[in-house]
Amino acid sequence: MNVTYICHEDLHDTIMTCLQGVDASLSMFNPNSTISRINRNETDTLDEHLLNILPMALSISEDTDGAFDISIAPLVNAWGFGFKSGQLPTDEQVDSLRTLVGYKAITFANGLLHKENPGTVIDLSAIAKGFGTDQVANLLMERGVKDFMVEIGGEIVTRGNNPKGKAWHIGINRPVEDSTCTNNEIQEVIEVHNRAMATSGNYRNFYITEDGRKVSHTIDPSSGRPVQHSLLSSTVLAPTCAMADAFATSFMVMGIEKAKEVVETHPELQVYFIYTDSTGTYKTWQNIKTEEQP
Repeated sequence: MNVTYICHEDLHDTIMTCLQGVDASLSMFNPNSTISRINRNETDTLDEHLLNILPMALSISEDTDGAFDISIAPLVNAWGFGFKSGQLPTDEQVDSLRTLVGYKAITFANGLLHKENPGTVIDLSAIAKGFGTDQVANLLMERGVKDFMVEIGGEIVTRGNNPKGKAWHIGINRPVEDSTCTNNEIQEVIEVHNRAMATSGNYRNFYITEDGRKVSHTIDPSSGRPVQHSLLSSTVLAPTCAMADAFATSFMVMGIEKAKEVVETHPELQVYFIYTDSTGTYKTWQNIKTEEQP
């Protein structure tokens, strides 16, 4: 996490309290969080954060024809990400787990959540980090902070100007395969002015099987299997970081052609896609202005 802001007081403790509240609600890795308790069927009562995030999550699922699906966790774990690792799942195992996956089987009303299948697990990882970034940004604005950048794990919200009094400029990494996350070569620099930004890609979070097969962390809910297409990196600018986060993940599932179609119906989104053509050459497609690197 990196939060840069201009303020007459140190807000570190307040920011950490804010993020602890998000963790206590949305984190699957916190056994006492609200979402963990819902997944164990110990409660069906939604807290304030879930009441805010679920409508957006399910709406984006509809907008992306299910490419974004908060019930994907059993398949993600089966393929070796999340809590589980080991041998690749069989076709039979994948087909069995797909019966637990489907956002349409999750509904809520009057502050209560209903899962048609008690075995369904809700995973908000593809939107929660962006949501947490929004929460810190909202906190800063409530305190009257006009110039800041909030960055949590690559998800970003900016307002006003940087410490030099200029617009915030954010680099987009070149999608070089690097599971160690040490390669930070910049592909482009874009101006992020009073906007949120999120990037999703398969070039860092993946593993290689014993037979040399690359398995990406992006799982297609419709097939139950890791995506196999030419889109390497998806950067999204949006009014909120939760929205940018969710759409960036969705586009990685969909691939570049379907992603373009969604972008055309959502004027509030700006995107920068990096993909490979039939020869393996890097190509880009974007509808935002960029600043080329010297």
